[in-house]
Amino acid sequence: MGRYCSKMAYRFYSGSGSLGYEVRGLLNYNLSCCTNALLQSFSATTELLDILNKWHPSDETDERNVLLQLKNALEAMRDKSHPAPHKDFLKCLYYQAVRPSTQQDADEIFHIILNLSQKQMPDAAVAQEIRSLFEIQVENQVVCSECTYIHRAPSSLFSLPLAIFERDTLESCIKSFFMLQELPDSEKAYCDRCAEKRPSTHEVRLVSLPPILCVQLKRFRNDKGFIRKLSSKVTFPEMFSTEIFAAGQSENADYVKTNEYYSLYAVIVHEGHMFGHYTAFIRSNQEEMWYYADDCRVRPSTWADVQDTYGGSHQYGSTAYLLLYRKKSRNLSA
Repeated sequence: MGRYCSKMAYRFYSGSGSLGYEVRGLLNYNLSCCTNALLQSFSATTELLDILNKWHPSDETDERNVLLQLKNALEAMRDKSHPAPHKDFLKCLYYQAVRPSTQQDADEIFHIILNLSQKQMPDAAVAQEIRSLFEIQVENQVVCSECTYIHRAPSSLFSLPLAIFERDTLESCIKSFFMLQELPDSEKAYCDRCAEKRPSTHEVRLVSLPPILCVQLKRFRNDKGFIRKLSSKVTFPEMFSTEIFAAGQSENADYVKTNEYYSLYAVIVHEGHMFGHYTAFIRSNQEEMWYYADDCRVRPSTWADVQDTYGGSHQYGSTAYLLLYRKKSRNLSA
């Protein structure tokens, strides 16, 4: 299990223009494919690496600190002589948050890692930088249908959870997320002005977008007590304008700049039905080349291969589950 996999590394160039590093395949320990795929996306997130490099853990730092082991794992993934760069990171997760040898949900593990990083990071400034890198700030607005009083509740997300339907697009899923909804009579909301429960509407309004936007395509649905996977086709672009969020902005929102775009750089893929397998497509900040990582197997790939994960073929196919986009100014060459 600790042996180095052959033909599992490809040269990957970072956005800083350095010599880059080799995309390392990762051995599967105790059904770790989900965490392996997430580690590939974290490794391609150069902004996260820059933040972690600002932190210099002391000798007294607990070995069960998730960020310590994540930092070590990402550094070891750049050392092709290291046979198991992520083994200690997996042990750390298994010790305090994740059951080994069980199927995991990629979005859940993504949140576990980021939430533990906030709790266990001794440097408050670094913890805030990591939070700000991924945090989507929103505002829940419940409006009384009788007196139009608006109850506002701020909230934050590390990923944008988008419900999907048959033959959907990313843009339409985003618009649906911010759509006004009438609350049913059974869910009347308490109005502070009326001092009683009233018929109301609810909507989520956007306050701010992060440098790294993680989108969850909600492919798992509870159907009469049973969880089933939705194989619906959902198309998503390599790049899109932040203008698609304009209609969903809160009155308190940061201004969405018209010259800003999000560029796709990582896709976490789920293969199978309820219990399946996770893989990842990643690309660098500058390079057009995509790479496909399936545990210890890594190979060059293409945008056409990524598009094959849109779904719509059959319920056991490979379908995109998490999309990671990087915010940047208008630059189609990046």
